[in-house]
Amino acid sequence: MAGGPAAVGAGVGANAPKSKLVGILMVAFSAFGGILFGYDTGVISGIKEMNAWLREFGEPSTTHPSGYSITSSTESLVVSILSVGTFFGALFGAPIADILGRKWGVVFACLVFSVGIAMQTAATAVPLFVVGRVFAGLGVGLVSVLCPMYQSECSPKWIRGAVVSAYQWAITIGLLLAAVVNDGTKDRTGADSYRIPIALQFVWAGVLAGGMAVLPESPRWLIKRGREEDAAAALSRLTRLPPDHPEVTQELHEIKENLEHELAIGESSYADCFRWNETKIGFRTLTGIFIQAWQQLTGINFIFYYGTTFFQRSGIEDPFLITIATNIVNVFMTLPGMYGVEKFGRRRLLLVGAIGMCVCEFIVAIVGVAVPDSNIAAQKVLIAFVCIYIAFFASTWGPIAWVITGEIFPLQVRAKAMSLSVASNWLWNFGIGYATPYLVNDEPGSAGLEVKVFFIWGSTCACCILFTYFCVPETKGLSLEQIDEMYQHTMPWRSHIYRNRLMAGEVAPSGKHSDSEKGEVASASEKI
Repeated sequence: MAGGPAAVGAGVGANAPKSKLVGILMVAFSAFGGILFGYDTGVISGIKEMNAWLREFGEPSTTHPSGYSITSSTESLVVSILSVGTFFGALFGAPIADILGRKWGVVFACLVFSVGIAMQTAATAVPLFVVGRVFAGLGVGLVSVLCPMYQSECSPKWIRGAVVSAYQWAITIGLLLAAVVNDGTKDRTGADSYRIPIALQFVWAGVLAGGMAVLPESPRWLIKRGREEDAAAALSRLTRLPPDHPEVTQELHEIKENLEHELAIGESSYADCFRWNETKIGFRTLTGIFIQAWQQLTGINFIFYYGTTFFQRSGIEDPFLITIATNIVNVFMTLPGMYGVEKFGRRRLLLVGAIGMCVCEFIVAIVGVAVPDSNIAAQKVLIAFVCIYIAFFASTWGPIAWVITGEIFPLQVRAKAMSLSVASNWLWNFGIGYATPYLVNDEPGSAGLEVKVFFIWGSTCACCILFTYFCVPETKGLSLEQIDEMYQHTMPWRSHIYRNRLMAGEVAPSGKHSDSEKGEVASASEKI
């Protein structure tokens, strides 16, 4: 799915007491950004199949049980236009963060998001509903940049990994909440059946904005603005130490040094991201762009955007309930992925995930084509393998694609290369969301593939296997400098061998270390 955490920072409070209160607040309030993001992404899947929504926004039809339906073009527009808003919201995220600050930037994003929700709730025609989706997308795009940025700069070092992981996990929880609320209101006969799920997003935005308003601003941003006293006060709140404590003073000094180092490196251009030099920056940038593209091309957002529609047209009796089941799988199977990425490595899990998804999607396609909709056993097989497919995605390609893009870029182009990767994710998200109704629906002007669309997703997952094998190195446990070294001296399909040598201290950076220094490197590697 789109929009994982895209910012990585140093955090604060390395030696400060591990205040449980700070950790809980950071996780709870920042994670609400993920819930808002996931819920808004998932809610449209159900409401566009509700009878009341179709009567309000659709046209008379003899093919739909409600007597109303929408065209493929309208369905494409309503679903995919959110991604247009998120794309531009993500682009505006960096300047807004610099102008308003991290925390007030999030509050501003919630206001923009709420404007979009108000439009969708009040809409009685497609144009206003679509404009509301654009504004909501702008808010979601801002949140997808600002929340991880705030986390990476403000989270205590001892809990930073949990905070950032919680944001990614919260996205899946938001998707699940959307499915549950849709199921709870779908049988209402009035407009409240779809307005309640939409308006409930005011709650998520209010909780996030309220929580951020009482949290301190990023000390890093305050230092950058020359507000050193405010930075000391903010850091004091984050670490639960007095402003003049040596730990706070040391942290502020480190922040200043890091900012000076960034200024010394200087600004890089987007053209620098595609330079083909000894560290293969161009290859690494393209790897980040394409791993995000392939993540979308696994077909996962087909399930989360159009799952209810797909299950209904496949003859399944309660498609809303099945959508809840798939989202439960997504939530709980993300947890082993968060554990496995450090236990088993990135490359291995990406390969296993791509193979598993490929097999499952071809089975779904074959069963769907070979067996009629009336066959109950076949429908159970279809549901089972869709759930297994989601489990493979949630534990591998879902979180790990973002881990890879956070690790493979060198410092001088990291920000711009990351922005290109995130842009790639949102653009493919939009493209797939827009094209899917034309691929799946059985009406004039559409391909009418229905369940056969899984042959496409199975084929793209086969491409994911090839891409991972030839383009994605194993970066588990390596520093940025070691990753640079690995790109210079080996290819991705042999990276596990070179990585083991780096971890064992058998390879010295640029060949400059003596044998005695290698021993020291080996000792340091063992500590890692």
